Amino acid sequence: MQKKTELITNKDGSIFHLNLLPGDISNKIVIVGDPGRVDMLGSLLQDIRVRKENREFHTVTGSYENSEITIISSGIGTDNIDILVNELDALVNIDLKTGIVKEEPVPLTFVRLGTSGGLREDIPAGSCVLSETAIGFDSLLHFYEGYDWILDTGLADTLVEYLEWPDTLSYPYAVNCDKELMELFQSLNFRKGITISAPGFYAPQGRRLRLETFDNEINNKLAEFSFRGRTISNYEMESSAIYGLSRLLGHKALTICLVIGNRVTGEFVQDYKPLMSELALKVFDLI
Repeated sequence: MQKKTELITNKDGSIFHLNLLPGDISNKIVIVGDPGRVDMLGSLLQDIRVRKENREFHTVTGSYENSEITIISSGIGTDNIDILVNELDALVNIDLKTGIVKEEPVPLTFVRLGTSGGLREDIPAGSCVLSETAIGFDSLLHFYEGYDWILDTGLADTLVEYLEWPDTLSYPYAVNCDKELMELFQSLNFRKGITISAPGFYAPQGRRLRLETFDNEINNKLAEFSFRGRTISNYEMESSAIYGLSRLLGHKALTICLVIGNRVTGEFVQDYKPLMSELALKVFDLI
């Protein structure tokens, strides 16, 4: 039995932040950052049976070619992903009335469709990247027990040494995507790469407005980094938590990012919505 302060529900029995009931979601879930993107991509679905929102978490569930899909927004950052993934898991794996964990765990499939900044000159704005591995510059996963077995420690340790990572920052962690999902999406022929999940948009991604960063050359260093033939492709702010929590909870996860800006060339796609809708249709077809 969970304490009421551990598993919080609303008066109607819905999970606290997402405002969803267990029957509101599909086992195929597309995660977007921007709440406005939920309605945009939701317009591609038919027979929408759920449309709910609370704070930055907007949800639609409908059908696409006889398969049900849920689209939900996370907002920005791994802290929001901590809420999103745990509460989605609770909807299918915990009895919300009693707090008792179900004996047979139900796996969910998460596909994050995000925007990102490219870190290499050969990844132009407007291209798509499959995140083979997400490296978290955040500290979220360190708060959970038993995560060591899911990490690519060789990759993280090599990057830490290469960057001369300061002890004042959280130790980076690397988590691989779900192999089955990666194989499913191979047919799209998108670029595969390592994605950096940053805990902020400005200094954590090497941006300088009025404040200096701890390392003004970090983006150049990341662009030149290589590990066993793999390179770092892009920045975003959520995938490390999605991959880490999904692996710990027994779910499948993959991130596909539309590169809307290239940090090397300065190229930027101002109106990327048509490209995102096109990407979403490809994803819906495959899942």
